[in-house]
Amino acid sequence: MSKQDLAFENHFAQPSITVSHDTSPAQPNANPQGILRLFSTSRFAPFFWTQFLGAFNDNVFKNALMLIIAFQTSQQLSMAPDMVVNLAAGLFILPFFLFSAMAGQMADKMEKSFLTRTIKFMEILIMTGAAIALWMDSLFFLLALLFLMGTQSAFFGPVKYSIMPEHLKETEIVGGNALVEMGTFLAILLGTLCGGLLVQMQEGPMITGGVLVAVAIGGWIASRGIPVTGIAAPGLTIRWNVLRETLRTIGFARRERSVFLSILGISWFWLLGAAYLTQLPNFTRQVLGGGEGVVTLLLTLFSIGVGGGSLLCERLSHKKVELGLVPLGSIGLSIFGFDLFWSCRLPDVHGLMSVAAFLKASGSLRLMLDFVMIGVCGGVYIVPLYAMVQMRTRTHERARVIAANNIINALFMVIAAVLGAVALGAMGMSIPAFFLALALSNAAVAVYIYSLVPEFAIRFLVWMITHTMYRFRHQDLDRIPATGAAVLVCNHVSYMDALLIIGACRRPVRFVMLESIYHMPVLNFVFRAAGAIPIDSHRSNPAGLKKAFKAIASTLDKGEVVCIFPEGHLTLDGHVDVFRPGIERIVKQNPVPVIPLALKGLWGSFFSHKNGKAMARCPQRFWSHVQLLAGWPVSPERVTAEGLRHAVLDLHGDRP
Repeated sequence: MSKQDLAFENHFAQPSITVSHDTSPAQPNANPQGILRLFSTSRFAPFFWTQFLGAFNDNVFKNALMLIIAFQTSQQLSMAPDMVVNLAAGLFILPFFLFSAMAGQMADKMEKSFLTRTIKFMEILIMTGAAIALWMDSLFFLLALLFLMGTQSAFFGPVKYSIMPEHLKETEIVGGNALVEMGTFLAILLGTLCGGLLVQMQEGPMITGGVLVAVAIGGWIASRGIPVTGIAAPGLTIRWNVLRETLRTIGFARRERSVFLSILGISWFWLLGAAYLTQLPNFTRQVLGGGEGVVTLLLTLFSIGVGGGSLLCERLSHKKVELGLVPLGSIGLSIFGFDLFWSCRLPDVHGLMSVAAFLKASGSLRLMLDFVMIGVCGGVYIVPLYAMVQMRTRTHERARVIAANNIINALFMVIAAVLGAVALGAMGMSIPAFFLALALSNAAVAVYIYSLVPEFAIRFLVWMITHTMYRFRHQDLDRIPATGAAVLVCNHVSYMDALLIIGACRRPVRFVMLESIYHMPVLNFVFRAAGAIPIDSHRSNPAGLKKAFKAIASTLDKGEVVCIFPEGHLTLDGHVDVFRPGIERIVKQNPVPVIPLALKGLWGSFFSHKNGKAMARCPQRFWSHVQLLAGWPVSPERVTAEGLRHAVLDLHGDRP
């Protein structure tokens, strides 16, 4: 046993003789089901189809309009087609700047299912106008309706993401966001394809108009099934000053630093996506030598990738907001962005390749894989960020924070267009070089954001450890209160214990740990960033001990979760040792529930003291089965050190 272990034990050397532990009957676990079951619930399915049909309609209309502009601009306007295309893009995105703040206020003040039905009814009117404009062949009218369609989308955005936390359970938030992101990109893809096909048919404008109205009616019908929600801020006064309220709305998002940086991360993804997809037609034609079919193929692969990545994220996160996947996604975005730069040099061909010719070309498979994986990594990257914004935003401000997200998203997409114009036009950069610059910029932005919010890097490190070194499973962690202060107590087996608990718990946890462990190389970065509280004995560091207990009390006063290892040292024989009475002092000062935890399967690992000092020999076990089990909360008046030890022993199965 180390000197530090003995010193720590000296302070916690008088265990209570009172035995008391919670004997509440166990409850069976619900059988886990896949996220697709959400489609069978009224809490999610009507909302999903409402937003899916809306995104589909947006893109049918926009793509049909772009083709009309390409062929009819010279007939109706004295402007170049490229200029009108940029004008149309600006008309669609301008409402996000003008009306998002107002939309966020309305979504917080009003009942969201009613607001959704109202917005979808307005879509019917707009699309009826679009059908008339297509029949009249009026480009001016279509451009005005595009602005109105952007306005309708701006008002729906805050409702779209703020309604999910009200209808979905905490364990369904990530899955719900994954399905929405998958559905959005699938709707964008299908709408883009259908818009191009419909408008080119005989009587195409009439057919397109009919489809637009029919889909809008379908979206309104779907919205009628959305359950009623609460009203987040009924006393809110809606203010109409666009500039002032836009700045004020962004201010709501800035209140929580991690939320605001998550919004910046989301906006960065939309900048990347807009930059890639805007250049896709010219990249395909000029660099790859492919025709329109190849453009459609690459767009399809990217969209499928985003949808697949969103679903993969839900599976990898085990139904909780797993911020560790965000760095994984951003790393992938840069890696496959770099590879796209190197893989885009296909053999020279005469004319433009068809899809069949492209598939036969040397190097095309690698390039297609890059597009798929950029999409996959984008899905893995963005879903936890959306979930984090939803979960860490106060309910009465959530819609306004989502509105701020939409404003900043729109700003970043405008920046993407400006960057593309400057880099490819004024600077004369090639499209592959522009893609390389995007990959490099993504890496730089990732490092910057993760340095500002170490929680992302911590979660990534923990996720990597728990998914490479161990086969980690946890059970009954929903017994940890979702809100309010609580203390976790756990047996201490290895230097990995704290990291495993961090990775498993949905709530942030502050650990109380020996100073010797707290200052270990590499792990110290994690423990400092996680706000761990170092502690030592009164004999070794009386001032530090007093400071530690003060920090523990302050943390619990703030309603946070603290975890301690009451044994005071790593086990030397694999068994649960005596619990020291420091836990009683903590609960006496802050009467909060205590949840016993038990770690199983770590004894004998590289980081445990089995067969000598930990980490002093070569690892002999990899991908070991490890479990973390949670017991029923123990009320503060029933807490004793010995009683908690018995509760942990019951979970661990470590009985004489």
